[in-house]
Formats: sequence, structure tokens, C-alpha cells
Amino acid sequence: MKNLGKFGLAAAMLFALAAYEQGNQVQAAGGPSEGANGPYKVLAPIESGNLLLFPVVRAAAKSPGETPFITLDEGIKSGEVEVTEAGRVQGLVRPRGTVPNSNVPPQYHDDRFRGYPENYSRGDEVNTLVLVNHSKQPLLLLAGEIVTGGKQDRVIAKDRIVPAGADPIDLSVFCIEPGRWTESSATFGAAGKKPTQGFMVQPTVRERAMVEKDQQQVWDSVHGAISTMEMAAAPSASAPMRGSVNSGSQYDVASPRALGTSSYAKVMQDSAVSEKVDEAAAPVMKSRDQVLAQLREEHAVGVVVAVRGEIVWADLFADTELLSRYWTKLVRSYAAESLTAGDTHAAGSVTDAQHFLDAPSGGTETSEGDVGVYRYRELKSGSTETFVLESLLPGTGYDVHISKMKLITPEYRIKHPQIYR
Repeated sequence: MKNLGKFGLAAAMLFALAAYEQGNQVQAAGGPSEGANGPYKVLAPIESGNLLLFPVVRAAAKSPGETPFITLDEGIKSGEVEVTEAGRVQGLVRPRGTVPNSNVPPQYHDDRFRGYPENYSRGDEVNTLVLVNHSKQPLLLLAGEIVTGGKQDRVIAKDRIVPAGADPIDLSVFCIEPGRWTESSATFGAAGKKPTQGFMVQPTVRERAMVEKDQQQVWDSVHGAISTMEMAAAPSASAPMRGSVNSGSQYDVASPRALGTSSYAKVMQDSAVSEKVDEAAAPVMKSRDQVLAQLREEHAVGVVVAVRGEIVWADLFADTELLSRYWTKLVRSYAAESLTAGDTHAAGSVTDAQHFLDAPSGGTETSEGDVGVYRYRELKSGSTETFVLESLLPGTGYDVHISKMKLITPEYRIKHPQIYR
């Protein structure tokens, strides 16, 4: 099972997963996996170059059952989810409980729309979009998901749930295209043109949005990610490109304008970059259907990620189906991260990945949410942070998605200024 890149996911998971049943929800206060034996178990990794993906299964008990959520990509594709610039709120707001011929203001689902008159007009804002869920299912949004169009491409800043039929919400976002502020379309679309080409921002960028919550830091991480991906897609990774910064390593940074765009999404859609990303996740992407079938069959609910041997991230879901629906976007984001410059460590083991998952996430805890809809908790503990999205909708009451990350230290950023300049 040590060389899963050669033998494929199916054989490894047949050996390792069959012994485990689906389990209960994550106990967030103690970390995604309290204790050495559960509720989650890490399995042997899929290996691909600088990338290790450790599938995660539940160790005991029952799952919450089928989840009711629609994803952002599914909603946009069907037309049931609409995302626009903040300046278009006037045409989207749906008042509730307005008394005709009275001065009583209409009530809105999102507090930031509460009391706005029907003819309210506002300007477009870099860090705000308006989203409407027209579907009959609650919408699940994950931090790191990308919407393209409008006046700038944006990335979702935090996990949240939008109820079915809810009024428009103010959607907190960060810009990942600093070079444009002209409208390319009235509404936003999904980043991937095909299901096999879906992507979200890589962990480096995702962390800046989730932890630092700072636009400049997001731009810095986008700049570094674009530069490194351009370099990786160059004919020779060791040959400096025009405009590169000579750092004396094979990861000399090329100009982020080499592809003629400051857009993270457009760089990821470039054929040469996309090819490199898929190459970095070849054992998964080349047998995508087989991998997804096996994930469903064996009830995998998450993955722990190692880049250049170092455990850096974990994504866990309420059930296998949700993981499967996000699988391609997640894997391609991890693969993009594996193309970036960084230190190489001894290969992470199953024990290392299990320890990362088991490590307590106690310490400082903050939470926010929408009463009766969701609770979103941020758990800080030393060198890691954990984010837990819990559904409070009727018939749910379980953790839908958990992200756990190893924080990028100031020392690392000083050592690799080309990524964070």
C-alpha cells in the first residue's frame, strides 16, 4: 500500500477501508478526531509527485444520512443560484411581510439588507457580492470556491449555508483578480468549464482568506501562486523566464503578467497550467471515475493532505456523497499547491496524518452564523486552526464540513518571500 500511485486507489482502499463503518459527527471542541482511534481513521496515501492524499473514513457508529445540500457549481449551472455585484441588489431584494401603503420597512433574511427600502441602491464593492438561492434545497458554500465574472473574479471567504428560498444575502468575498474593475458579465459563473476541470483556490490562498481575512494578504498569496504556476508551466522549470526574479533555485519566479492576466482563475484555466496541475494529481485525475466510485463504495468522508512530505491540510465532510461532489475541485487545488516552492520534508506517514487529525483544536474559539440555519466556528490552537460548519436546519444538526490547516508561520514567509511579496 506504500505505492498507491502505481497500484491505484481501488486496491488500497479495498484493503484498508472495509473494516470501518460510518461514524458520528465531529466533536469540534476537541478536534476533528478526538482520541487515537476516532471518530476518524486515516488510511494509506495516494502518492503523486510532491502530493500525498490520505483518505479518511469514519471509525464507528452511523453517518447523519443523506445530506440535502446543493453545491455552488450545481446551483450556478442550473440557474437556481444567482451571484451579482452589490450594486444590483435593487433588482434582487425580495421583501417579506411588507404592509401595503405603510411606512413599515420590509424584513430581509440577511441583517445587512434589513430595513432597506425596495428602491434602495448601492454601489459595487470589492469584498461583497449578492447571492440569491432560488432552488428548493439549501445551498452549501465553501471557503475557497471561486466565482468568475462581474467586475472582478472573487473567492468565497468562509463556509456558510443559504436556506432554500431565502432572500438575497450579502456574500463576503475576496478579490482574486486585482487588475480589473470593469464588468465582463452581469452575473458570475463557476470557475471550471467542465466537471473534470473544476478548481478552487489552493490552500496557501485559502488560508489567507480564512485565517487572516485580509484582502492585501489574499492578493499577495494570489500573486505568488500565479508566479509559481507560470514557472511550473514554462518549457523548463529550471530556465528563468523573461522578467523572472533570480533566487538561485529552480523556483525562480516569473512575472505574473507572463500569461497576460492578474486573474487566478484565468491562470488556472490556461491549458499549460491546467495540464501541469493534472499531472501533479495524475493517479487521481486519470482514473477519476474509478476513484469516485471507490470513495462512495468505501464511505470515505475526507482527506488529509501532505505537500512535499509535510502535512498541511484536511477537509472532512458529513458524508461520502458530499466529498465526491467536491473531490475534483479539492484535488486540483491541492495539486496546484504542490507546484509551489517550499521546503521538502521526509514523506508524511499514516501516523503523521492521524496525529494531525487527532491533535486537539481547543484554545481560542469564535463563532458566527444564522439562527436556525448554521453555525461557523473557528478554533485556534498553536500551529493549527480548525473551521467547523454545522448545519442547524430542521432534520440536520450535524457538522457538514471541517477544514483543518497547519498555519504558515512568519518565519516561512520570510524564507520564501517570492510567494508572499
